[in-house]
Amino acid sequence: MMKKNDIIDLKITDITDTGNGVGRADNIVVFVPQTAVGDVAKVKIIKVNKNYSVGKVIDITEPSKHRISIDCPCFSKCGGCSFRHIDYDCELSLKQKRVEDCIRRIAKVDASPCQIVFEDTVNRYRNKAQFPVGEGGTVGLYAPRSHRIIPVTDCLLQPQIYEKIVVAFKKWVGDNRVPDYDEVCKRGLLRHLYIRSNKDETEIMVVIVCNGSEIPGKTALISYLSEAVGDRLKSVYLNVNTKDNNVILGEKNILLYGEKYITDTICGISVRISPNSFYQVNRNMAELPYKKVREYAEPEGKTVVDLYCGTGTIGLTMAKECKSLYGVEIVKEAVDDALQNAKENGIDNAEFICGDALAAADRLSQKGIKPDIVILDPPRKGCDSRLIEIVANGFSPEKVVYVSCDPATLARDVAVFGEFGYKLIEYTPFDLFPRTNHVETVSVLSRQ
Repeated sequence: MMKKNDIIDLKITDITDTGNGVGRADNIVVFVPQTAVGDVAKVKIIKVNKNYSVGKVIDITEPSKHRISIDCPCFSKCGGCSFRHIDYDCELSLKQKRVEDCIRRIAKVDASPCQIVFEDTVNRYRNKAQFPVGEGGTVGLYAPRSHRIIPVTDCLLQPQIYEKIVVAFKKWVGDNRVPDYDEVCKRGLLRHLYIRSNKDETEIMVVIVCNGSEIPGKTALISYLSEAVGDRLKSVYLNVNTKDNNVILGEKNILLYGEKYITDTICGISVRISPNSFYQVNRNMAELPYKKVREYAEPEGKTVVDLYCGTGTIGLTMAKECKSLYGVEIVKEAVDDALQNAKENGIDNAEFICGDALAAADRLSQKGIKPDIVILDPPRKGCDSRLIEIVANGFSPEKVVYVSCDPATLARDVAVFGEFGYKLIEYTPFDLFPRTNHVETVSVLSRQ
């Protein structure tokens, strides 16, 4: 009988989608973080449940052929990456398999995906970072499944210039004795340091998220940040978040310095980005799924409804081919950006609506809008079943193009669409988030 603190020899035969190796001992499944399929490891059992146990590697006695040297000192500590211990080909295979398994098991669709699309860049691809601030001005990233902050100034997924911003921010915090926010006592000021940039980091936005609308030493903050990144610094905001929740940004933004937004270009469309606007974190790779959406949609001369449209980027990339485009987004700043993006790109057949996707879709349906194509790009939780019903029965489009960042909720929603007569025609995974356990999928469903 396996007990806590037992030390066992374990062969890893599988790996979970979160990067935990899987082996068996005494007919019990044992999950072991940071192991690879083929590893033989000496493992200390740290948790025993009725149906599974959790172990911790003491030593790798026989390394897997997929194992590589870990290149990040924080890999075992922070919750950012899942796959820095295996080669990239293996990671891609795992993600491809995960998407296919969900579609077959949950959606009950007997169809293989197209080959996963990727680029060779696995580091420094993010254009956004959120650093929680803790006791004594500690800046870093959260440990897995906790709010314990692991001190980090440079993350390998983020541009190197972000490190200069973190250092400048910490200097400002120390010099001005700015208190951090205590999640337990609900007191203090600083909650997060939030950074956004465009493709080449030629435009950078820094957002200080606070439990209040005033901060000390504003002039010093701007000075330190300017010294750190020069004229790349385009915007500095104070974001007010006084709510007791896990949402990083509050609804109120106070411009402290510079422009109201930064700008970027994607698929030939100029876009502006505000603090609360959604924009893909891997800008270079994002062009590939956007092109796939366009390929699946075949928008020429069609009416398109783009739900969860963010700043309008997906819809706007095909707007000049559409008959008309309707975008729906709940974040007002994103809708404002979408309207401006359409204007700046000479697009006059696009209308953007601020509101909840379900309510807005219902209103459009009641107004008699009958789209040929509906694009869905929901958050990780997927679509509400009532929204799917409105799309299928109210809009009744020829096609639904669904962009998903969670294979399980995608598969669940594909099954629901199936109940309304829509069949999954094709789906393609994209690795927009190398070294993490996340994977994007673009799929097309057709009305039968």
